[in-house]
Amino acid sequence: MAGHMLTRGPKAFEEVPQLSGFMKPCRYEGEVRNLEVIGQIPKEINGTFYRVMPDPQFPSRFSNDPWFNGDGNVSAFRFEDGSIHFKQRYVRTEKFLREREAGKALGGKYRNKYTDAVAFTVRTTANTNIFYFNGKLLAIKEDAPPYSMDPKTLETEGLYDFNGQLPCTTFTAHPKIDPTTNELVCFGYEAKGDGTPDVCYMSVSPDGQFNETVWMVAPVVAMIHDFAVTENWVLFPLIPHTCDVERMKNGGDHWQWDPTIPFYIGVLPRRGAKGTDVKWFRAPNSFPGHTANAYEDESGNLIFDLPCSRQNVFWWWPDAEGNAPNPMDIRDPMVRFTIDPRSDNLDITSEVIANVDCEFPRIDDRWATKDYTYCFVLTMDAKLTDFAAISPQMGGGFPPYNGIAKLNVKSGQMVSYFAGSKRLFQEPIFIPRSDSAPEGDGYVVMLVNNYETMASELHILDTNNFEKAVAIVNLPLRLRHGLHGNWVAKQELDLVV
Repeated sequence: MAGHMLTRGPKAFEEVPQLSGFMKPCRYEGEVRNLEVIGQIPKEINGTFYRVMPDPQFPSRFSNDPWFNGDGNVSAFRFEDGSIHFKQRYVRTEKFLREREAGKALGGKYRNKYTDAVAFTVRTTANTNIFYFNGKLLAIKEDAPPYSMDPKTLETEGLYDFNGQLPCTTFTAHPKIDPTTNELVCFGYEAKGDGTPDVCYMSVSPDGQFNETVWMVAPVVAMIHDFAVTENWVLFPLIPHTCDVERMKNGGDHWQWDPTIPFYIGVLPRRGAKGTDVKWFRAPNSFPGHTANAYEDESGNLIFDLPCSRQNVFWWWPDAEGNAPNPMDIRDPMVRFTIDPRSDNLDITSEVIANVDCEFPRIDDRWATKDYTYCFVLTMDAKLTDFAAISPQMGGGFPPYNGIAKLNVKSGQMVSYFAGSKRLFQEPIFIPRSDSAPEGDGYVVMLVNNYETMASELHILDTNNFEKAVAIVNLPLRLRHGLHGNWVAKQELDLVV
């Protein structure tokens, strides 16, 4: 009997929470102009909101791969005269291109080159942040140099080493811009390769020339995902996830939670320092979240604000005995460390300034490094979400947040926005109403997961009337949970040739 022979295509993605429901890989590239808007986009919003998500183009070679281990897929939302246009492109990393040619995954476990099917020159997925500096749009993951992309077309231009000046093999996913000097302040950890305790601090002038390079040695080989900058100091919070190369060579994870070590915060003079000038302050074992801000008070003490948990927030990387917390039990209150950088007493503690479960803090970046008042932060109040209804479509792996608060860090007062019992929020960004607007006066924009429509939305909030969205933008597709993004004003993009 005649018939058709079936040809087998690439294998299907594994049916695990981090690859299912809203977290199923999107694998979309393209553009959609004139997105549907409910309400009205304020005319002052002119520029582009960039964000990036881990989005694997092929199923992993390993079972139960963490959601972090996906190819970088960059979204650009261009706001122009009350309209909004959407474009999305993968970062053409070496890994992405070689896998596309092979038609299957070649990379191995998260940040473990010993599990790869082939040897990569640079194996990064460039999937953690998308950051604009000196006319370059930089797709970054903290295991390698950035990839440069055209900020208008999202075409990948190639690895970017600051014209040969980058001295280390890694680069932070959270570089900072000093709003006074316009310097780029940055660093790399595991800066001489996997499992090395070396940290390299750098500052870069607005035109891309390196001003400072300082090599330090950390007390443990640990993750330094984010950091903080004041006018005269740099602070490096070490997450107690540690790396062991022998474990990696045996097929294990790059990271393992260590509940026995302190939470270290390295404090280094920002200018003219040597590596031996760093002081490693010690706090009780905890997991530092993304930093809100840091500044110097009148006494010369460093004020350092961030969400912080006493539990392992990255629970998918347990401790040596396999212990990990229940994700729904993890809480991250907003805490403040007050550090005297001149002190020889390296033991410090924190105080809670907002007893709310929160993460992904964003400030008015014009107040970075300075005494500030406002922080916009995602929050979770589990009783407000209908988890019974949305759980079958949520997917997993990411920390869920169902609200956003405008937090006054001086008074502790919060005003919150809640979008309903079947929506969860992704990281917000802040856009000033104008260059001369007071601190925190402007708009907050964030992606929202709608589990009824299984599509994404952009919600736009006016910070002067925070409890109701001024506009909701409907996307005709689903964008899985992303990591980080940033706003670039139109006048900056107009300078790009």
